Order: sequence, then structure tokens, then C-alpha cells
Amino acid sequence: MVGKVSERVLLREGLERTDNGMRQTSWPDVIPINQKNYYTDYMKRDDQVLALRLQTEAQRDRLVQNAKDRDRALARGANGELPLPTDAAELQQEDDAQAPSDGFDPSRIIVIHPGSQNLRIGFASDALPKTIPMTLATKFPQTESEAYEALPRRQFEAKTQDQQYGEEWSKKFQKMSNDLKIDMRANKRKVLPNSKELVVNYNRRTEPEEIQKHNDPVEIEWTDVGMLEDPTSLASCFIGNAAQRVPDDSQPKFKLWWPIQHGWLNEDSYSTAEHLFDDLETLIDKAIRQELGLTQTSSWKNYSCVIVIPDLYDKKYVEQILKSCMIWFEFSRICFVQESMAASFGAGYTQACVVDVGAQKTSIACVEDGLILEDSRINLKYGGFDVTETFIKMMLYDNFPYQKINLQRRYDFLLAEELKIKHCTMSQADISVQLYQFHLRAPNQPTYKYQFKTYDEVILSAMGYYEPEIFDNSTKLRGRRKLMDRSYNAYDVDMPDDPSSAAQHAILALVKPSMALAPNGAPVNSAGATDPLATPSKEKSHFNFLSRPDLNGTPGGSAAASPAPEGSNTPVPPAFQFSANGGGATDSPAPNGNARNGASPAPPPGMFVDATQRTLRDLANERDSVLPVAPLDIAVLTSIQNAAKGDDKKLRDFLGSIMVVGGGSKTPMFTQTLEEKLRARRPDLLDRILVSRSAKDMDEQVVAWKGASVFAKLSTNDSWINPFEYERLGARVLHHKVLWAW
Repeated sequence: MVGKVSERVLLREGLERTDNGMRQTSWPDVIPINQKNYYTDYMKRDDQVLALRLQTEAQRDRLVQNAKDRDRALARGANGELPLPTDAAELQQEDDAQAPSDGFDPSRIIVIHPGSQNLRIGFASDALPKTIPMTLATKFPQTESEAYEALPRRQFEAKTQDQQYGEEWSKKFQKMSNDLKIDMRANKRKVLPNSKELVVNYNRRTEPEEIQKHNDPVEIEWTDVGMLEDPTSLASCFIGNAAQRVPDDSQPKFKLWWPIQHGWLNEDSYSTAEHLFDDLETLIDKAIRQELGLTQTSSWKNYSCVIVIPDLYDKKYVEQILKSCMIWFEFSRICFVQESMAASFGAGYTQACVVDVGAQKTSIACVEDGLILEDSRINLKYGGFDVTETFIKMMLYDNFPYQKINLQRRYDFLLAEELKIKHCTMSQADISVQLYQFHLRAPNQPTYKYQFKTYDEVILSAMGYYEPEIFDNSTKLRGRRKLMDRSYNAYDVDMPDDPSSAAQHAILALVKPSMALAPNGAPVNSAGATDPLATPSKEKSHFNFLSRPDLNGTPGGSAAASPAPEGSNTPVPPAFQFSANGGGATDSPAPNGNARNGASPAPPPGMFVDATQRTLRDLANERDSVLPVAPLDIAVLTSIQNAAKGDDKKLRDFLGSIMVVGGGSKTPMFTQTLEEKLRARRPDLLDRILVSRSAKDMDEQVVAWKGASVFAKLSTNDSWINPFEYERLGARVLHHKVLWAW
């Protein structure tokens, strides 16, 4: 260790100290805080959040304006006297009367409900929305029937029917047919032994009858492709019914684009995300102009907009809709409402289990006091279109006379939908050999009249809701995450934050049992343990007080072993275990006595931490690779169980208030069949289960839209987003504005 050097030596070597007493920096000295006692109110008050501060200021400005109006009315009075409302009810009536002048005019609020097959749009003051197909047709070198394989999928060169439609599907179809006969006999219904042979033989022999054009009173008006707004522009398009009526053999050729399929953005059919977003914006833009009559873009800034989104949504989808409404459409305000919550508003229910059967997805959620219980949300990827496709496939298997039907062709798709609506049912009383007819109307071709017979195809295709293996699920996940990655947490880039739920996780575990493991490796219990990837809830407790027998409210210690320290290959001491013969610590340390027999001892569980343990990103990828498809009755019970969380009273309440909405539920006897299936699953609650439709006898297809229009007219709605907030905060404003945990 070097001793102290004298100043003379430092001076000789040029290292002398030349301190002039000046400070080394002009920055003020910061006194370290006392780590034991410090407090901050940063972002803990409402006035520090822009969105909440603007709400408070708007409410204060409204009160000031009301006071000024009241004073002005007093000054204008003949005698200068005006009785002020003193009753609380009168004050409330006055506030409600002022609502339209404050921008709550229902005729200036546009309600939009985009779906996989139909778009419903209208003003909040309308009784019913305008419904148009959710598609647009643009010029393209190939039509969709030329670009994609035929639907239903089949091998046209196969020699036998089993090879043509697949042996596995044929066996499933025959098994369902045999089970239906057994069920009908058990219900004392007449079953002819040769019914299927009668249908097959008749359909094989029948020939179509040509009808001349002047004898066809219901001739279809096909879209004239020369009516485009700008025939020279590739961006010119037809939407809705006009798009579906574009002839397949038109010159130039057109292709139908569906921006939304299976309840999420259709990434499979598009090559770029910009094309997908542009088609979605163009579709809504033309719907507003053509269906609502708002042709002047400059007037849109005077209108507000309510968007109906799925219960289990993609955050990127919602953020893109918000961006489009603020930048492209320039609405004055916008707010979002979830489908199940909107359906409960439309039906007038305060507590219900909403089963929304759409065209290509079925969503289930439990609503209580106007809010969706987040762990009860389920999104199944089948709907009315799958019933249409399966019905045509079953008819083709039984020698349907029109063997060239292809749902990718526009006129064949419209024909298939018409046949499904007319003939499909869930009533066993209607099952018998029936003779029907239909007219095939194709562009630039004569009309053909076909006659055909049906037997059990009309009910077995609709019963696919309870045996979804009969549906064609092979391409529903194709292209998923091809154009848009999932949303991730802003603070942890490896944590996906798209909403999920315990009920949805249970459905995925039913399809793929390996999904039953939680991210920490612990199995998910049958009651529906909370999914760690679910949307966070502020009220969620960390302790389960109901699991303790004494119910004293004291959280007990964890029975599980302590977690391993972070890092790879960190040894963890094994938990103490008693041997099989009742011994304790004095027994051999070899587990299960394997070392005594000469075999190599297996390491106890938890000895080493796996370096390749699955991350949250890997679990999200695994969840995306599993198609959520399960029988409808099982899905409903799973949703209710995760909503009740062990509360028997709440379980009975939800079972007694199951509401079915959506166009897919318009099949005859749909609610009665679902009720029978649920009662068979839960015979202990036989008298408590009740399945009903909308309480107001409304069309099932428009219940969600009607509820969104009711929601739009609420004067105490604090979820409106204005352009100023979006300009300052961007998509982050959704965290403060939506009515659920974002």
C-alpha cells in the first residue's frame, strides 16, 4: 500500500492540487429520500388522467351552461319570475331534456355491428337496422370459384362416395343417422326402415326441368358491372347484395372479398394488412353513403358512432377500428360495446347467459348488472354457415340431383342459404321422407327446376352444434396471424395481452388436453381456475376464502413447494415425502426404492428447472394453434360454471336465464333442443334450466344491434372517445374509456 505522498513530490510531477473552491456542477444536490417513509400521488388522482379530466371539465361546463340558460330565462320572463325546480325528479327531467341539445340526438348517432356474413348499420333512432352482406366485389383476374377449391370439399375423381367425402366423415354421418333412429324410436316416433333408400334412389333418378325465361316470374336481377362509379379504376367496387349479384362470368371478372371471417379479421384471403384494412374501411364507407344517405363526407364530423365488437376481441382489431373512425371517417365521438352486453340491453335483461349463434362463430358470455363476467366468455368457431355447408354435403352424399353445386359460386351460395332456411329443423316430428323442389337461377342461363327428397339430413346438419366433428374445420385456422401479430403488453414485450378467459381456456383444454396445464405447470381445476393470460380485474382477490372449511377469512399458507430461483439448472431441494411403507426421514433417500433394485433413480419432481420452459409467448402460440370447437351444451355449462365460481345460487340464476340470439338460432326448435341437452347434462337441476329467446319477441339477428342503439342513447355514458383524446393518447385512451378491463 502506497503511503502518503508529499506535496513537493506532487508539485515536481505535475500532480499538485489546484482546487479553487468552485462546485463541479451547477445541478442542485438531491437529498436521498427516506426509503421507509415516502409517498407519491402520481397517476393516483383522476385529474392527472387526461381522459378523466376532460370528463370532469365537460360536466362542469354543462352545469355552468345550464345555470346560464336558467338565468337568461329568468331575465326574459314577463314578470322576471320563473319557479326553479326544487324536486330531484324535476331536476333529472330537466337534465334529460337537455341531453339532445348536448349532442345526444339519436338521429345523429350511427350504430355499426360488423359480422362475418352480415353488416348491420343504422341510426340509433331507427327501429331496425339496414342489413347488407359483409362483402365487396372488385376487379380481379380470377373469381373466388376459380381461385379456391369447391365447397363442400370433396374428391371429384373418387370412385365411391366414402372416398369422395372421406371415410371418417361418412362413418360419422352414418353413426349420427343410426343414433337418430334409436332416439326417435325411444320417443315413440314412427321410423320406416327403408327411408334412406327411398331418398337415395329418387334423387339418383330425377332430372331437372328447364323453364323458359318468360315463364319464370321470380327472375333475379343481376348486377350490371357497367354501373361502376369509375369503370377505369381498380378501386371501384360493389358492396352487399349488389356484390353477391355480380355474374360469375362477367367481363371483366370480379372477386368477392370478405374482410371478417370466423369472427376475426380474414388474414387468409389477403396478402397485405393494408388491403384488408382498406376493404374494411371501404365497406363501411359505402354502407354509410348508400344505406344511410350520408353522401357528403363533410357532414360526418357531426355524427357519433357506436361499434359492436366481440366479447373476446383482438386488441389490434379494436385499435384499427378506432383509428379508422377517427382519421378516415372523422366522427365526432366513438364508443365500443361488447356483443353480449349489447344483447342484454336489447332484450332488457339485467342477468343472463347470452348465447349468440352467428354465421361463422358462436359466442357465450354471462352478463350481470350490465357487465360481462370476464371468465365466462367463450368464442366457438362454428355457426349457421357450417350448418349450410354440412346440409349440402349430406344432400350430395344422398345423391342430390344438382351435383355440381359449389358454395364458392355466388348463385350457388344464395341457393344453399335458401335451402337451409326453408328445410333445416331440429324437430323430430318433421323427420320423414319429404318431396321438395327448388329453382336454379344462374346468370346468362335458363332456369332449371329440380325436385329432390330429404329425410334426416335436415336435422343432422343442424345437430352439428352438439357434434361439431361433422363440420369441416380444416381451414378455419389457415392464415391466422399471417398479417397481424397479436397485441403485447406495453411494459413486458413478451406478455400477450389480448383478452382471454378461464372458460375459453377450458374449451381449448377439452380439444387439446395438454392445454390444461397452467403456465406454471400446475393443472387447471375442473371448476375453471383463473387463466393467468386473462384480462386483469381490479376486484380479483388473491385468496380463495371459500376453500377453507372454517371460513374465518384468514388466508392460509400455500401447500405447494416454494418456486425455484430464476435461472437455468438451479438445483432445488426436493420436498420431504413419506415412503410407501410409512417410513419417514430414516428411510432410504432413493425415491420409490428404485436404487435398491439396481435401477438408476429418477430425479424427484422439481429437482432441476427446465431451461426450455414454455414462455407466455409460446403458450399464446399454442393457444392460437388450437381451434375452439366444442358441443354447444358443454360450452354453455362451462361458461356458467366459470361465471358462478362455486356460488350455487348464481349457478341456478344463470341456468334459469339462458338467452339465445343470433341468426343461427332461427332454426325451428333450437331453444327447446338446447334446453333438452342441458337438462340431460345436469339432471340434478332439471327444473331450474330455462332457455328462451329475446323477451321482446324481436328478430334474433338484430337484438345486439338494438341493444347497442339503446346503449348509445344513454345520457350518462362516459365511454365516448373524442378526436382530442385520441390525438393526445392514441389507442391508450381505450384503457380509460371502455367499460370493462382493457
